[in-house]
Amino acid sequence: MKPPSKKSAARADELHWFGWTDVGRVRKNNEDSFLGLRFDAHEVHRLGKFGDASLKEHDFTFAVCDGMGGAKAGEYASQIAVDKITTLLPRSFQQSARGLNAGFSDVLAELYAQVHRALVYLGRSYDECHGMQTTMSLCWFTPGWLYFGHVGDTRIYHLARGTTDLKQLTEDDTHIGWLFRNGKITDFEARTHPRRNVLQKALGGENQFVDPQVGAVGCERGDTFLLCSDGLTEGLYEHQIVDVLREKQKDVNPAKVLVESAVKSDGRDNTTALVVQVV
Repeated sequence: MKPPSKKSAARADELHWFGWTDVGRVRKNNEDSFLGLRFDAHEVHRLGKFGDASLKEHDFTFAVCDGMGGAKAGEYASQIAVDKITTLLPRSFQQSARGLNAGFSDVLAELYAQVHRALVYLGRSYDECHGMQTTMSLCWFTPGWLYFGHVGDTRIYHLARGTTDLKQLTEDDTHIGWLFRNGKITDFEARTHPRRNVLQKALGGENQFVDPQVGAVGCERGDTFLLCSDGLTEGLYEHQIVDVLREKQKDVNPAKVLVESAVKSDGRDNTTALVVQVV
């Protein structure tokens, strides 16, 4: 799959990002992990929980993973996934990703395949890792474009400049998600269904192979992207998320506001958010 011509998208120069995670009010350990990377063909740097940087010299990747498994296997799975991204994505395309006009879907598909194989191998090799699985939603920013990959029920949202329409770019890999997308159940029924968190697809576990969702979307100044675990969407409705994302207060971390609000409202699961603003 090829992205649209870059000439059709307004190129943005800078990103502001904000991340936050919380164990919630019920669980004892946090099986969520999130990641920010700055990289080019020669070097890679892990980013802090918040910051800003130019797209002129480097590409950026952000990811949220939600692990599953007995004992601490889920925690290990999500952390292994983000660690693999750090080493595999910059190596996959070898040349600077900026200006890439073809092949991003192959790069992301191979990345997901390698993470999956690593988790399967560890799950079969060590008793404490048996059955480990993780979701993984990933955004790769290059001037003018966002490439994304996804497996599971973590989500990527796009809030376009000047709108209040929060668009979910990813599709939940659950039967309940399929029912909702096809108009079989309402939003309320999807949010309250007892099997809403039962995954049909994840990285690791007993799955033989994984077919990730991949895509590309043009991004302009003023656009905002949100990556989050299902703990966030269990606690907040989309209109509440929009209210926070549209509130531009100086020295306020919108990811922290979202996570703390979701935990206060629900808090039964680990909750993670990564907010990326294109400026």
